[in-house]
Amino acid sequence: MAVISSEIVKTLRDKTGAGMMDCKRALEQTNGDLEQATDYLRKKGAAVAAKRAEKEANQGVIEAYIHAGSRVGAMVELNCETDFVAKTPEFKQLAHDIAMQIAAMSPLFVSKENVDEATLQKELEIYKAQAVNEGKRPEIAEKIAEGRLEKFYQEVCLLEQSFIKDSGKTIRDLLSDATGKVGEKIGVRRFHRYHLGESPR
Repeated sequence: MAVISSEIVKTLRDKTGAGMMDCKRALEQTNGDLEQATDYLRKKGAAVAAKRAEKEANQGVIEAYIHAGSRVGAMVELNCETDFVAKTPEFKQLAHDIAMQIAAMSPLFVSKENVDEATLQKELEIYKAQAVNEGKRPEIAEKIAEGRLEKFYQEVCLLEQSFIKDSGKTIRDLLSDATGKVGEKIGVRRFHRYHLGESPR
C-alpha cells in the first residue's frame, strides 16, 4: 500500500472540499491515486461541499451551551440552506458540539479570513522579534514568523481548531463532513462566548 502523505491529503481536500479523514480514507482505498480518490469521494458524496460553496445558507439555528457550574457559556449561529435540515437532530447536535467547542477553547474569530489586518501585523511583528532574539537572521525570522502565525490561527480561529471530541479533525473538517452528508452548505456565521465576571471583548 502506498504511503499517504499529509501533502497529498491536503491536495485532495483542496480539490474536493471533503473532510481530511474522508480524503485520507479515499487515498488509502485507491492506493494514493489522486484522480481515483477524487472519483471515489464523488461517488460517496463527500465532495458535495465544494459544489455548495456558492450557495446561500441563511437557515439554521442559534444554539447555546452552558458549562456545568454556569460560569462559562457560548452561543453560536450555525447556518444551512433549508429549514428541513435545520430541524434534524444531527444538525442540532452539530450546533451543540460547536457551541461546546467555543465555550471550551475560547476562539476569537470564526476563520482566518475574519482576522483583521492590525491583529495579523501585530502577531507577525511579535513572532519576528522573538525569532531575531533567538539569534535568527532577518530572512529566516520572517519564515519562522509565518509558521508561528499558522499556530496562532489554530488557537484563535474556530474553524482551524482541533475538535475537542476528535483531535484528528478540525471544526472546518466537521462542517465539510456534515455538508457532504446532507448535501447542503453548512457554516458558522457568528458566535459569542461568555465567562462570568469577564468584560466584553
